[in-house]
Amino acid sequence: MNKWYHSLLDTLTDSNTWEDLGITAIRIVLIIAISKMIMWILHKSLDRIVLERASKHPPSQARRMTTVGKLVKNVVTYIMYFIVFMLLLSEVGINLGPLLAGAGVVGIAIGFGAQSLVKDILTGFFIILEDQFAVGDVIQTGTFKGTVEVIGLRTTKILSWTGEVHMVPNGMINEVTNFSVNNTLAVVDVLVAYEAQVDKAMSIISDTMNQLEHENLVNKPEVLGVQLMSATSVTIRVTGECKPNTHHMVARAMNKAIKDALDRNGIEVPYPRMVTYQRTYEEG
Repeated sequence: MNKWYHSLLDTLTDSNTWEDLGITAIRIVLIIAISKMIMWILHKSLDRIVLERASKHPPSQARRMTTVGKLVKNVVTYIMYFIVFMLLLSEVGINLGPLLAGAGVVGIAIGFGAQSLVKDILTGFFIILEDQFAVGDVIQTGTFKGTVEVIGLRTTKILSWTGEVHMVPNGMINEVTNFSVNNTLAVVDVLVAYEAQVDKAMSIISDTMNQLEHENLVNKPEVLGVQLMSATSVTIRVTGECKPNTHHMVARAMNKAIKDALDRNGIEVPYPRMVTYQRTYEEG
């Protein structure tokens, strides 16, 4: 016990020990600082390259380039973390030879238990290669619907319109509905009372839609005609082609314009009412 204590005391009081520790600490700080600087330079360079290339291509290809750029940044980050980790182990005196030799055996063992991880990564690459969706697209997969914020190596981050962030493993993305690829259709059903003149109402709606201006409209909305006759109202359907994933806001603008036009022209919108019939019986 005394021998061990004196050996430790000699080590702690040896000036060379503290000098070696100081040099090691400085090297560790330099490795971390230089690695962060390299990652910052690489990320900025990738952003600049992607931005320059995306500006020279159509929007569909630009979206794909942006997605690929973010994925490459993730890969670069993981590689840099691995290199820094190995360098730090080397600085603290750990022999990397046996560690790297045993990594193959450990990797095989982990591989059998990490099939889902491999599936997530492969699915992520196929999502990008097949251009199923890109960052900024509005998609729905399963019960999750929202805007794609990040397509990572393992997961895809989806931001819902109410603010929730869904982290979906790529391997679980089997069926996807992409709302940001093609133009969408804004559909408005206008209910008018039976007492109103349907032809006049359709004419008013048609004129109103021809005058409607909206930045997301591709073509002027069209009055299709009478869609339904129920017990209390006649339904007139109006449709308008608009830019991808803008049909909700366009439909709201169409509804507002149609309601104002019908009010100005005295066309009634049906509301619940009760009609009472009274029969009088004469005594014989």
